[in-house]
Amino acid sequence: MVLAPSMNKSLFIDISCSQIWKTNQNTCGDVFLSKRFPKERRVIAVLSDGLGSGIKANILGQMTATMLLRYVEQGRDIEKAAEVIMDTLPICRVRKISYSTFTVVDCHENGSVVIVEEGNPGFVWMRNGVHMEAEPEIIVSKKFSTRKMHRYKINMLPDDRLIFCSDGVTQAGLGSPRLKGGWQRSGLIEYSKTLLLDNPELTSKELARRITLAATYKCMDNFVKDDTSTAVLHVRTPRSVLVFTGPPFHMERDNEHSQRFIQFPGQKVICGGTTANIVSRELNRKKETTMASGDLPGISVMEGVDLVSEGILTLTRVLEYLENPPSKEIRDAAVSLASIFMENDCISFMVGAKMNQAYYDPEWPIELEIRKTVVRRIANILEEKYLKKVEIEFV
Repeated sequence: MVLAPSMNKSLFIDISCSQIWKTNQNTCGDVFLSKRFPKERRVIAVLSDGLGSGIKANILGQMTATMLLRYVEQGRDIEKAAEVIMDTLPICRVRKISYSTFTVVDCHENGSVVIVEEGNPGFVWMRNGVHMEAEPEIIVSKKFSTRKMHRYKINMLPDDRLIFCSDGVTQAGLGSPRLKGGWQRSGLIEYSKTLLLDNPELTSKELARRITLAATYKCMDNFVKDDTSTAVLHVRTPRSVLVFTGPPFHMERDNEHSQRFIQFPGQKVICGGTTANIVSRELNRKKETTMASGDLPGISVMEGVDLVSEGILTLTRVLEYLENPPSKEIRDAAVSLASIFMENDCISFMVGAKMNQAYYDPEWPIELEIRKTVVRRIANILEEKYLKKVEIEFV
């Protein structure tokens, strides 16, 4: 199996969403769903805003977003799927508006993108700190003459970003003395420009988080009047990390695997004391344990390696953090490794296949899993929950 350098030949779509619920509500009426289709090198994302707030709005948003995503999964054209949804959604008799609004984004790794909007604020397209305008094709509903869908076809270049949001962002601060008309799309554009000029390397997750927070800060007395959601899509050169864990099956190939590891063109992590000793010995690089790591074994340093940690205990803890991110600040090797995973798009594991009798020590926790199983579970959650590209090679 070829490791991450093969993935570097194409671009990567980094996508994330940040949400803050309406004050005094126990669920969000905006629904964001996304799915990566690796074989098609494509990502589909839907942001739906259900009418009102709370559970009812969430159900309406879930129905719209789920239906759109399923249509696409079944091979239907995204534009036709959006048209069917637009014609199907009923209109509230009292407020005379749709039961839910939506934005659908269909992005390929070559940069070609189709965006379909119905009722949501217009998307923002940023390139090198400059806002790019795109001309829509307007499609009128066959069933409701007042309902119109905007469809765009654009070509994104590396490092372009798309920002799409619910009206909780653009209407933030509405009626306040300072922002009587709300933050508006123009405020979102200006804020995004400033952020990206000052921090061009911002991840989609961080950019979405900052915009959502900025919107809620516009609200008087910190009372958020509407669900506030921001989604960011970033087409970029992939950021890659290689994790080397476990001693290789054939000892005579230790040097070969150590050389491949250190020459990897991205971040490098070693998980395992035995693995670190092998790399140290084969590359003649000193390994030193320098800092404590909570209740996990200490973190070491080695020239050219971004993180050197203990193996199976740390990987098992990383799995826990990925499944349920810690609610309080923790400083240990597992948090550091989980953060490295979040910062990178393509994650490769080089897993040594040599049996290590230490894993069968009866004094170790009963839930401790062997290395291969833990790595596979980490890979699954990185792919399914965090939309990362993952490769595993057993050596």
